[in-house]
Amino acid sequence: MSVNRLRGWSVVLLLLTAGFLLGGCLMAAGAADIPEKTTGDFPLSAGEEPPLTFGIIYPMVNATYEMITGKAEAVARKHNVELLVQAPDEANLEQQIRIMEMMIKRGVDGIAIAPVDSQALTAMINKAAAQGIPVVCFESDSPASRRAAYIGADNRATGAVMGQTVERLLSGKGMILVESGMSRMQSTRERLLGLETYLTQHTDIDVLEIRHNDGSEERAAGQLEQMISDHPHFSALVNLDFVSSTSSVLVWKAKGLKRYNLALGLTPALQQALDNGQITRVISQNEQNWGEDIINTLLLQAKNIDTAKWINTDIAIIGE
Repeated sequence: MSVNRLRGWSVVLLLLTAGFLLGGCLMAAGAADIPEKTTGDFPLSAGEEPPLTFGIIYPMVNATYEMITGKAEAVARKHNVELLVQAPDEANLEQQIRIMEMMIKRGVDGIAIAPVDSQALTAMINKAAAQGIPVVCFESDSPASRRAAYIGADNRATGAVMGQTVERLLSGKGMILVESGMSRMQSTRERLLGLETYLTQHTDIDVLEIRHNDGSEERAAGQLEQMISDHPHFSALVNLDFVSSTSSVLVWKAKGLKRYNLALGLTPALQQALDNGQITRVISQNEQNWGEDIINTLLLQAKNIDTAKWINTDIAIIGE
């Protein structure tokens, strides 16, 4: 299913209802409330685990999050878990807050969220924790909150790895463009800091321009086209978020560009773009494992079993 077909308003993915599996699809969060959880909805068979309900909240609709959902569904299905997956059409703090409020009201057994603004969402994460609902962050952390765990790689180190990778491609010299995501999202800020620090300290590479798409694929594509027009002699593009990476493939195809293009996050589509030459390298935080890590961590938390505060998924360079 394409990302365009995922647009819409609020959806609940019911993993326990046979024949109604959406295969990892995401829809936009909107006006409809999530019904309050009731007891007795899921009668147990002998040997079954007690039914649990977990929520996953993404920053926006994107193919990377589709992949994560598919993995989470597969694990949830094995453990009698109902999974509620929601995402705004594009990155939106107010909608993430509203989704959190609805999930708390419903009385879910755990929530996983990639916060678009870690500081602004601290109060909602703390509210869930105060009501006995464990919250784990993934991709982007909220360390000042009462979140139970963070799942993901070191984002500052990820930015440094991107710097090392473009340094090797350009032999330490050249001019690059940088496309990033949400300026208030902790993960993207840390990746940009790691990239800039490494380039300044170890290379003679100049950063010609940095743009932030704020989670919009349309904005990302427009910004990329404008930067390429303004700086036609650039040597490489570095994408610091999933939206930028996806959009860059379309721009590279449309313009037939042969410049170096570094992407974040390995999806089947980006693997194909890597094979076809639209992407030069993919820097992955092993996002394909996040879905399983999310469900397993929430299962332990729901059973009051301590988990690591940081499940480090490490960094991999694909395409070398």
